Amino acid sequence: MPKIFKIKSEFVPAGDQPKAISSLVQGLEKKFEKQTLLGATGTGKTFTIANVIAQYQKPTLVIAHNKTLAAQLAQEFRAFFPDSAVHYFVSYYDYYQPEAYMPASDTYIEKDAQINKEIDRLRHASTQALLTRRDVIIVASVSCIYGLGSPEEYQKVNLKLETGTKEDRTLLMKKLIGIHFERTNADLTPGTFRSIGSRVELMPVSENFMFQIEIADGKITKILKVDPISSQVLSEEEGIFVFPAKHFITEETKKKKAIVAIQKELKEQLKKFEKEGKLLEVERLKRRTNYDLAMMKEIGYCNGIENYSRHLSDKKEGEPPETLLSYFPHTAKGEPDFLTIVDESHVTLPQLQGMYAGDASRKRTLVEYGFRLPSAKDNRPLKYEEFTERIGNIIYVSATPNTQEREQSAQIVEQIIRPTGLLDPKISIRPVSAKSEYKGQVQDFILEAEKTVKKGFRVIATTLTKKMAEDLSVYLKERKLKAEYLHSEIKTIERIQILTKFRKGDFDIIVGVNLLREGLDLPEVALIGILDADKEGFLRSETSLIQTIGRAARNSEGQVILYADVLTGSIERAINETTRRRNIQIAHNKKNGITPKTIIKNIKDITEELESNHQKTVNAELSLDVEIFKKAYSKELNKKGRTESEDIRRLAMSDAERETLVYEKIIKLKEKEMNKAVKELDFETAAILRDEIGVLREKLK
Repeated sequence: MPKIFKIKSEFVPAGDQPKAISSLVQGLEKKFEKQTLLGATGTGKTFTIANVIAQYQKPTLVIAHNKTLAAQLAQEFRAFFPDSAVHYFVSYYDYYQPEAYMPASDTYIEKDAQINKEIDRLRHASTQALLTRRDVIIVASVSCIYGLGSPEEYQKVNLKLETGTKEDRTLLMKKLIGIHFERTNADLTPGTFRSIGSRVELMPVSENFMFQIEIADGKITKILKVDPISSQVLSEEEGIFVFPAKHFITEETKKKKAIVAIQKELKEQLKKFEKEGKLLEVERLKRRTNYDLAMMKEIGYCNGIENYSRHLSDKKEGEPPETLLSYFPHTAKGEPDFLTIVDESHVTLPQLQGMYAGDASRKRTLVEYGFRLPSAKDNRPLKYEEFTERIGNIIYVSATPNTQEREQSAQIVEQIIRPTGLLDPKISIRPVSAKSEYKGQVQDFILEAEKTVKKGFRVIATTLTKKMAEDLSVYLKERKLKAEYLHSEIKTIERIQILTKFRKGDFDIIVGVNLLREGLDLPEVALIGILDADKEGFLRSETSLIQTIGRAARNSEGQVILYADVLTGSIERAINETTRRRNIQIAHNKKNGITPKTIIKNIKDITEELESNHQKTVNAELSLDVEIFKKAYSKELNKKGRTESEDIRRLAMSDAERETLVYEKIIKLKEKEMNKAVKELDFETAAILRDEIGVLREKLK
């Protein structure tokens, strides 16, 4: 049988990696349901898992506890498996306020969400890959246990278009609308189509290219894959599959049956409320549900349609929903036929276990007060027991596994020795009281940070609150240090961009709270300051401290300063475990004559892949134009003028003044080009020029 996963890397397993890979693969062959990889930070756990996948040869689900870590893992696995389908599946909301009701204050909060279209596109790419090939790795957040829609229905209604087959243009457009594509006369975006003469153009919901379907004499004569910006033909296709633009899909007969079931449930619930004397709830539920039913009858969809998923998928009360797990392959007996990796399991598992209870509480209140039908409670994440039933063999990965992983795993594989010979960082404890020689934790941290930055390394500071992080970053900037803060309210893509800029050296210090603990691969970091380390609690627990200390383990000069007046139990245990690992590493290096070397990793930014083709064009063309104008205008400025005073003024210009003149000159030229494009009805070019002007004006500010 040919191998579906072929790992490509300039590295070979080293340190503890060969032993760990062999033990984990043997465990899978022995049908161990659960195993744990206890890997110290920086030991190459991702590379180990990549080698396990390459040997096990099964589709794989990797679950991470936040979007930033998932993005990093996705780009790493993509580098290891460039010929396979490695996809990124996270919640598509940049902002999400769930529907809720607070009886105490009689406050109803309507669902409010801002969907990131690029992430939605990647979610569709994930499910389509799972339905069409086997060499698939999906890196997902815990959103993978939320309801998604039936894979059978999703696959059943995809359109197969082939050259030479009969097709009517109007009928094709109706079919596209039937699978929730939207018609447009403007630029195509994923999930839209337009009609131009005898041609139908569509952009698949999972892609950034478009297909041109030529129809003549009732037949498809040609299918072209085209770049929507340049209009360049990328290839000519014999046939294509077009998947639905939404995951919640129901065929017409099932939809009609569902509407009848919803009407029946509404009638029963209204009777119940009337019997209880809840007249306000009766009116509220009747109005909401009848409006949703009307929308479903007319256009086949309504906002919040997922709340009717039990009826639309023809499931019984209490039956678990379909999720991303349903799209993974199963054996003929219905058993899961894929591998599951739970990254940073000490954080991810509690998240998976807590999702159902929080959601159920909110839904119960909505049902009780007439905002939703009782069946809305079945639009929910999986219970943890349901999750474990739906996955195959599982490997927990963590530097600090909890009791659950330790007790349930058939084996715990330790990976302490790093291929680079790097040691766990040195730890020092410094008191923060006014009487201490260090004159306060912030001032001492600044002095140490300045020394580290001068050496060309980066620095991390962890605080207890977001406000402290923001205040400290402002204070550092006032001290002329390049600093930025990072916390959970920053949008997904912006968080990834900040970390990429940090690695590149656009700024030297990041201040954060809990967000900086797990899974961030930052080899440039040589110093970590843990402020208020003796404030015992979740953020300063043994696990948290070990994880934070580990962020400095990828640099040969890594050191961690704990600012504390009291030696808490957590501090003591964290130091003991770090010292144990460090001693093992030192002994290994001494025995094998290894000199520790800082990890050097390419700096990539997954946001480049999330960026639209339009934006890529804007950025690329603008960057080129600015360079050309700078060179040309610099020559112009350096020419001798008609008067001596004018020459002196030009020569005395600062770089900023020269750059301002360049930008102003480009803006004027771009505005002329944009107006010309509009007159010629070339709206795509005009849109690119408009956005270029916007970027330039922002730079001028």
